[in-house]
Amino acid sequence: MQKLISEQLVSYLEKRGVEYVFGLCGHTNIAVLAELDKSKIQFINVRHEQIASHAADGYARAKGETSVVLSHLGPGLTNAATGVANAALDSIPMVVIAGDVPSHYYGKHPHQEINLHADGSQYEVYRPFVKRAWRIDKAELFPEIIQKAFQLAESGRPGPVLVSVPMDIFSKKIDTSLFENIERHTRLIAKPSLDEKQAEEIIHKLAKAERPVIYVGGGVISANATAELAAFAEHFTIPVAHSLMGKSALPDDHPLTLGMTGFWGTAFINEQTREADHILALGTRFAEADSSSWYPEYTFDFSKTKLMQIDIDASEIGRNYPVEVGAVADLKQALSTLNQIAKQLYPNGIRRKYDIESRIRRYRQEFQQQINENAASDAFPMKPERILADVREALPRDAYITTDVGWNKNGVGQQFPIYKPGSILTPGGYATMGFGSAAALGAKLAQPDKVVVSLIGDGGFGQNPSVLATAAEEGIAVIWVIMNNNAYGTIAGLEMAHYGTTYGTIFKRDGELYSPNFAEIAKGYGIKGIKIEAAADFKKALKQAIAANEPVVLDVAMRNEPVPTDGHWNINDIYSPDSKKSHVSIP
Repeated sequence: MQKLISEQLVSYLEKRGVEYVFGLCGHTNIAVLAELDKSKIQFINVRHEQIASHAADGYARAKGETSVVLSHLGPGLTNAATGVANAALDSIPMVVIAGDVPSHYYGKHPHQEINLHADGSQYEVYRPFVKRAWRIDKAELFPEIIQKAFQLAESGRPGPVLVSVPMDIFSKKIDTSLFENIERHTRLIAKPSLDEKQAEEIIHKLAKAERPVIYVGGGVISANATAELAAFAEHFTIPVAHSLMGKSALPDDHPLTLGMTGFWGTAFINEQTREADHILALGTRFAEADSSSWYPEYTFDFSKTKLMQIDIDASEIGRNYPVEVGAVADLKQALSTLNQIAKQLYPNGIRRKYDIESRIRRYRQEFQQQINENAASDAFPMKPERILADVREALPRDAYITTDVGWNKNGVGQQFPIYKPGSILTPGGYATMGFGSAAALGAKLAQPDKVVVSLIGDGGFGQNPSVLATAAEEGIAVIWVIMNNNAYGTIAGLEMAHYGTTYGTIFKRDGELYSPNFAEIAKGYGIKGIKIEAAADFKKALKQAIAANEPVVLDVAMRNEPVPTDGHWNINDIYSPDSKKSHVSIP
């Protein structure tokens, strides 16, 4: 029996358990949309394809499953590219299905084709950042390729893949046996673990160490290995530091959580990693900001520290630092093996002379004292520390937070406690403006019973305010807290520090600070919008928004101040090589 590929594709997605497809229509993909109209799968319609890819990214993170994007050709695919690249750099599984030009028009430069230097090759646009890009050249190969796409997106180091489908192929019929054949294929691929001999080597080294540290990245969270991490750290009394993407691998109030390292890390945290005699690195790529541009005097000094590194991606092992022990393994299985061997060899665990838990306790008290004045300030525009403190106090422990870039990313990483593993969604690798507002849509769809708040700057929210249209249409109860400083604030502080100007970074109209009224914009989309007029009003309005369980925008005027930094970033040396300048406050 033969059926349309579009029909069989939707049936295949249903059988995979796909709940949502994120995307935007075009003449190349409406055959699929017509089939989705008959399906239990819900199509999340957006006003810009970047919103679709960011929302799909947020859904995949919050759900722990592969998300699906449906795109049009040409401008639709390139619009989505930023969000797909963001997912790629943060290792988020995603399958992008894109309509393409009709296969019989290759070389004729049909409507909306990317075609100045090549014909029929739009899939090549994605090749630098997706795990693989396919173009379907023969209808009968479609079932096999879509199966490979999901398998590749989910296996090894997760990430996005692209399947580019000429529109005529969506409308071709193929024998149903071709899809039936792939249904017999397993959807769970066994992942590599750590062998016991190597586990014993790691355990013995950590047991003998005087000042060991576990350093974790987002790989621990994506591998769902946070419980195993906690058990291991507790049994051996080893403190856990993390990258930005590793935040929440242990709750921020866990007695062994150090916090975020690097440029936006604190002096205490950076000291612990720099002075460690052994570091066990799990699922981290030692990114530049997390590693203070790899300068040994700030965060990591592997001329003195011995590094053991475990990652699912072999290319990450030793990429930026030399390793003493390296292993390719799934982190959940690796930590399970390490826990098993640790309990066999050291059944009573290890208590260390270096009382790190007491030091962490004292550090937290001292750090809180440093920010208390700003966190309690009634100044308006609000201090950023006060905004974060009020949000944390108003939210339940298991709320989901999405961030963008600037204070709402760097300050959150440094100062905002996260208690539930995987409940903070931030654009780590690509640092993409506009991520937070759209990722919150996907997170809420994935976790409908949880409170979802997007902390985002006015610059970031202004990238794609039409997220509000999708929220209104679908009834997605996200709360957007717009930290509004009338600027691309982080860059403004950087430019002022080094060049004495804020040209191109501050929003002005006729010489005066300017900002759209985001609360009124929200109302224009049919969503509740509240413009905060005093610091004392913010937390009350946020609590009301949480209770309302509907989409709400809170426009909060914020003073333009930099996130305190104790680490280092090489860009400052590039701008001002003979000084120690960094960011400054903008009046």
